[in-house]
Amino acid sequence: MTHQDTHLDLDLQVACEAPGLPEEAQLRAWAAAALAGRREAAELTIRVVDEAEGTELNQRYRGRPGPTNVLSFPFEIPAGLPADAAGLDLIGDLVICAPVVAREAADQGKPEPAHWAHLIVHGTLHLLGYDHITDPDAAAMEAVETAILAGLGFPSPYEAPESPYDQRSI
Repeated sequence: MTHQDTHLDLDLQVACEAPGLPEEAQLRAWAAAALAGRREAAELTIRVVDEAEGTELNQRYRGRPGPTNVLSFPFEIPAGLPADAAGLDLIGDLVICAPVVAREAADQGKPEPAHWAHLIVHGTLHLLGYDHITDPDAAAMEAVETAILAGLGFPSPYEAPESPYDQRSI
């Protein structure tokens, strides 16, 4: 299955003004690439925010000060609804903090589109259940991310120096 074979309903919410934001088609292609071979259909919201909203959400949901690059909110089936409810393709929401993405790309010497692609792929994989809490899980997730990004024409995101905003190890 190629990423073109994955049916993706994307709700894009751009809640800030920032230069260099990817087009919806790019965001869709990057998320679909992460879904390829893992989901035949998915519904996903991507919300692009400023530092104020990113900070507020990071504090509220993760108990951490300041903004982070991407927050993933997997969909949880409400109580009383069968786990295998037909037609439920909702996988969750991604919140991307545009100023943090731009700053990290500059700090790491990466083109912004490459960093955006990485964070969309990374966040989408989180929505599918991937994680990086343990070293083996982190290595596995990084390998999957690197392979997906290579298929999209991007280099490995893990060859650049660590960013102070990178919270993979936390």
